[in-house]
Amino acid sequence: MKKPDVLRNRDDFNNLYRKGKSSGSKYVVVFYIKNNLDLSRKAFLASKKVGNSVARNRARRLMKEAFRQVEDNLPAGYDILFIARNTITDAKCDDVARSIRGIFKKAGFLPQSR
Repeated sequence: MKKPDVLRNRDDFNNLYRKGKSSGSKYVVVFYIKNNLDLSRKAFLASKKVGNSVARNRARRLMKEAFRQVEDNLPAGYDILFIARNTITDAKCDDVARSIRGIFKKAGFLPQSR
């Protein structure tokens, strides 16, 4: 059974790229758009520019763990796409978490003071 909180459809990705907002940091670029649903859907991408399959899978795991640490404070109803930059290969999980937290603060999802 497919998880309902995973972004899958090509049309959703195209809509996210065309109409969504983006914000970036040293390790991650995040695209987001309101989806008018009761839940937030997310996707984690790492292109071949990041490295071989081991490096890409590690990048996705780092982003998923960093998002897991922040997701309780985020509002529902958004499509969120995380794209790894090639600098993520040398990063630790805390660095990526700090990076994602900063992106969400800049986007207005999290309070500025923290």
